[in-house]
Amino acid sequence: MPKPFALPVKKKVDLTAIDPSDTGGILSKEEILEETLKLKEELQELQEMLVAGKKQAVLFVFQGMDCSGKDGVIKHVFSGLNPQGISSYSFKTPTEEESQHDFLWRAHTRTPALGHITTFNRSYYEDVLITRVHELISDKVAKRRFKHINHFEELLNDNSTLVVKIFLHISKEFQLEKLKSRIEDPSKNWKFDPSDLEERKSWKQYRKHYEEMMEKCSSVSPWHVVPSDHRWYRDYAVLSIVVEAMRSLKLKEPEPNPDLITFLEQITKEE
Repeated sequence: MPKPFALPVKKKVDLTAIDPSDTGGILSKEEILEETLKLKEELQELQEMLVAGKKQAVLFVFQGMDCSGKDGVIKHVFSGLNPQGISSYSFKTPTEEESQHDFLWRAHTRTPALGHITTFNRSYYEDVLITRVHELISDKVAKRRFKHINHFEELLNDNSTLVVKIFLHISKEFQLEKLKSRIEDPSKNWKFDPSDLEERKSWKQYRKHYEEMMEKCSSVSPWHVVPSDHRWYRDYAVLSIVVEAMRSLKLKEPEPNPDLITFLEQITKEE
C-alpha cells in the first residue's frame, strides 16, 4: 500500500516537506500491478453497491498545479466504472450566469445524487486560490470563504455525501518538463495554454495559498497530498485513497424484495 498522505486536521501545512517524487518505497509499477487490478475490481463492486443502495454519495475533489495530471488520474482511476453512476465536472472560468451567483452556486448544482459518484477537476477551491493570486479578492474575503466552504462540506456530509479531497503534488521541475513536451510534441500541442507560463511565475504564491487553504478547510474532510512526479505512483495512490473512501461507507448489498416473487410467477406462466 502507498504511504498515507492524509494531512492532520487544522494544522499548518508545509508542502515543501513532502517530496513530490516520493513513491513510498515502491520501485516500479510492475510491483503493484496485481494489487492495482484487485483494487479496480473492488472499486467496481463498491460502486455497484453504492448505486443499488441509493443511500449515500461520494464527491472526489481534485486540485493541483497546472500539469499535475488531474484529467489523467480521473480517467485512469474511474474509467472502469458504470458510466450511469458517475459524472465528472471541470471547473473553468465562471460563465456569465455563474458569476451572477454566489461562488458556491455552480459547485452545488454539480454535487452527486444519492447512489452516485462525482469527480471535480478543480473545484470551488479555485475561488480561494487563483482569485487570491490575481488579487481579485482580499484576504478578508478569502477567510470568510473558508468558513462558507467548511459549512458547505458539512451540509454535504449531513446529507450523506462523503467529500474526499486530493491534491496532486508536483515539483516545479516536473511542470517545466511537461510544458516543454506540450510544445515539442505535435500530438500534445492542443494541451498547451500560454497562460500556464504566466501562472507558473506565481508558483510560490499558489503554494502559500494552497497551504493555508488546506489548513483552514479540513474540519469536515481532510486533505490527501499525493506525490505526483511519477504518474504510475500517482494513479496507484489515488486509486488506493478512492477505494479506502468507498470502504469507509460500509456499503451493503440491498435487502432482498420478497414481493418480486409474484413477477417470477408471471414469467413462469409464459414458459
